[in-house]
Amino acid sequence: MNRRAMLSQVGGGFGGLALASMLFRDGLLQAAPSGSPTFPQDAPKAKRVVQMFMAGAASAVDLFDFKPELVKRDGQPSDFGEPVETFQNGLGPWLRPQWEFRPYGECGKLLSDAVADLGACVDEMAFVHNVVGKTGVHSQATYLQATGFQSPGFPGMGTWVSYGLGSLNENLPTFVVLPDHRGFASNGPKNWDSAFLPAQHAGTTIFPGREPPIADLVPGKRGGFVSAESEAAAHDVMAALNRRHAEQHPGDGRLEARIRSYELAARMQLAAPEALDLAGEPLHILRMYGLDHIPTAFPAEINTEEETIAFGRKCLVARRLLERGVRFVQIWSGNDNGFPRRNWDSHEDVARDHGPLARGMARGAAALIQDLRQRGLLDDTLILWTTEFGRMPSTQGGKGRDHNPYCFTNWLCGGGIKGGVTVGESDQWGYKPADREHPTLVYDLHATILHQLGIDHTQLTFRHNGIDRRLTDVHGHVIQDLIA
Repeated sequence: MNRRAMLSQVGGGFGGLALASMLFRDGLLQAAPSGSPTFPQDAPKAKRVVQMFMAGAASAVDLFDFKPELVKRDGQPSDFGEPVETFQNGLGPWLRPQWEFRPYGECGKLLSDAVADLGACVDEMAFVHNVVGKTGVHSQATYLQATGFQSPGFPGMGTWVSYGLGSLNENLPTFVVLPDHRGFASNGPKNWDSAFLPAQHAGTTIFPGREPPIADLVPGKRGGFVSAESEAAAHDVMAALNRRHAEQHPGDGRLEARIRSYELAARMQLAAPEALDLAGEPLHILRMYGLDHIPTAFPAEINTEEETIAFGRKCLVARRLLERGVRFVQIWSGNDNGFPRRNWDSHEDVARDHGPLARGMARGAAALIQDLRQRGLLDDTLILWTTEFGRMPSTQGGKGRDHNPYCFTNWLCGGGIKGGVTVGESDQWGYKPADREHPTLVYDLHATILHQLGIDHTQLTFRHNGIDRRLTDVHGHVIQDLIA
């Protein structure tokens, strides 16, 4: 075949590639990752997901799930009517909510004063008060909520979404993780690892407010000796080594994933600084997120202003990433170290620990919901608020609460979720589900989120070690009462 004939035959292919690229860029064509199923299977109601994770275990009975019986019996000896195994023997007297509860919205949802900022959004939120875990151990419970399994070695939910749906943009990651500003929670990056899925689907970690927010994205200050010629020569050597490696390891996808990550990093060098730069945001938006005044230093003890700024900054960055085509953003509150508590694990003093964290979270989350709504993005952006388990209605040490994996709360918003509703009740104490035969499991929440993205959770699978693995394992039902 001569050159002219070859170009004539493949010209249509080049045109098709160009057309596909333009359609994808304009949002009219869905990207399908290599080797993955073709999704969405059903008409999706959501394109994007924000997962807010409260590390350490947030107390539902102090924030979202009002129990008048705890107010009535405050200080009386606790009696659960059955033997109870707790993590640190936190079976002291009943402890009333640490804040007053008040009704909000047309739905009249009762929220505590610690999360009062969310009152402006309750008519768009759906609360699930009967979520049940499997363990009271932080690391295992965090894995369960983040990956659907209690042990390491499984992909995070954002990784599954990236694998199943691909990217909505060319210059930023599909899955971005915004950890607590102080560091990682239990398990660290394993919560958003790709595990056995192709490595390019793992979460990309960004620390808004740090310098630099993305590690190793641009050359360090000591790299001034690198010239254009030496960099080009290094690229030539790497290309030769890559070709040799590919020839020697056919079928190994790790090299392809590494190359893709480098290519994405090169594009991110231009796109990421703009996406993370909040300087151009108008004052009223900064004020909404609590970012109109950022002090240069904070006191040593945990305080509301620090938590408001830290969480609000992550929420505003999340909005900027979402509107630029990032599909899945995970926002963490609370890290694994530090004392007094720098997480939600309030064994000693719920009011001291939860107060600043809850107020900062509520301010940022409410701002994100309202900001997405005013930009027309809330309808197809699904927000999930979760934690690894809850806290007991009885006291530990007089002011604290022990772990409660038997019942806790999640809430959802946007993305085709019915607003102003509560699905699933806890018992009179907030100890276990009111209907113990029909609790809500994390698999049900994951199945529902995938459903809103247009994915049948039983069909999004990956063959690994002879097993068709999936986010929901062999469980999960779509919670129809949550769907608008």
